[in-house]
Amino acid sequence: MKKILGLLIVFLPVLGFAQASKGKVIDGVISKVDNHYILRSDLDQMYHQYQAENPKNAPTRCQCLNSLIINKVMLAKAEIDSVTVEDRQVDGELEGRMDQMIQMYGSEKNIVEQFGKSLDQLKAELRSDVRNNLLVQEMQRKITSDVKITPSEVRKFFNSIPKDSLPYFPSEVQVGHIIRLAKVTKEERDVLRERLLDYKKRALAGEDFAKLATTYSEDVGSAQNGGLYANVKRGTMVPEFEGAVYRLKPGEMSEPIDSEYGIHLIKLEDIKGEVYTARHILLRPDYNRLDINEPTRFLDSIRTQLVDGKLDFEKAAKEYSEDKATSDVGGWIQDPETRAPRLALDASMDPSLYFTLDSMQVGTYSTVMPYRTNDGKTGVRVIYYKTKFPPHYANLEEDYQKLQKIALSRKRNNAVEKWFKKTKGEVFIQVRDEDLKEECNDVIAAFSN
Repeated sequence: MKKILGLLIVFLPVLGFAQASKGKVIDGVISKVDNHYILRSDLDQMYHQYQAENPKNAPTRCQCLNSLIINKVMLAKAEIDSVTVEDRQVDGELEGRMDQMIQMYGSEKNIVEQFGKSLDQLKAELRSDVRNNLLVQEMQRKITSDVKITPSEVRKFFNSIPKDSLPYFPSEVQVGHIIRLAKVTKEERDVLRERLLDYKKRALAGEDFAKLATTYSEDVGSAQNGGLYANVKRGTMVPEFEGAVYRLKPGEMSEPIDSEYGIHLIKLEDIKGEVYTARHILLRPDYNRLDINEPTRFLDSIRTQLVDGKLDFEKAAKEYSEDKATSDVGGWIQDPETRAPRLALDASMDPSLYFTLDSMQVGTYSTVMPYRTNDGKTGVRVIYYKTKFPPHYANLEEDYQKLQKIALSRKRNNAVEKWFKKTKGEVFIQVRDEDLKEECNDVIAAFSN
């Protein structure tokens, strides 16, 4: 059988309704894998997304089709093998996607206007895609969980690359930041606490807590289930939430509880040792009304000490930064794939960071500037531009982590290929589009049973 994978394209968690507000699009089923369908729009969206991100190294349409079919096979096999993902995983991922949408479009109102649908409708449409993506990821993890890579294998892989084909890496930078988050004003907190106390009063008077949670809670994941978190192991939720839970008896409700996510009203349903079931109503502050004056003053003072050499950046980041993702590693912003504290200085970089660095000198600190975290929190930050590395051809000394990632990816691809050879006969695979059959004949032949 011809090799099915020159490159295993990682499944992109694209938003299934990305073009929902546009004009009519001619679409149709181009492939069927058991009970799962691939639409022409799925293929087009994946192909154009890769083209936009990295046009020089983007996969072909046939490679994209290859990837989509393999992912559908994984999904079908996950169902055959009864692989599952927990609702909490789906809820958490779904909430993250909606937060991304809010950042992209500026507000919930803008999203509704853009797509002509309510947020609940959009969430319902996206939920199935999110669950399927997580199932595919779980199957990938099962297939490749035992695949490891040794330093000698990385070296062997590097030495196998022809000298005239070595990857050329663009300029890279080492950049860090210290972040302070905006604080909820006392007035805003008081308003939210009063609302929660009103819900508590209504529940004590006989209203169903679950219905109140469904109607009023701003926790996207749990609201549709009446605010329910079932059979939660101790240590799963934030300390403030669990501290309140373990002070309650079944049937009791807490006072309003503050956490990094907002303010909660909690009702304990059941508790057995280290496992509990609870419902909650979450209210989030209006991020447009948060107070950034105190964080700005505080961070400006820290910046002055850094510029004067009275504070070490890494120590300051560990002690003062409120960004959990970077504070533990001394404030350095890491590459999300390699986890190395070096970022490519190109179009892949966050635009706001790119344009800030463009106006800075190496070794300097930015002024205190507004910032929005990946999970939607408002704050301010100071950026430290430590080092700039010149563009260069790949070498083991500077690029070991990148090369290790590529070598490991190839080894995992081989594991997936072997798995596919064993599995493809267990599922029905069909490509219906005649043009694609001709264009991608080699790819399609690899799927023939």
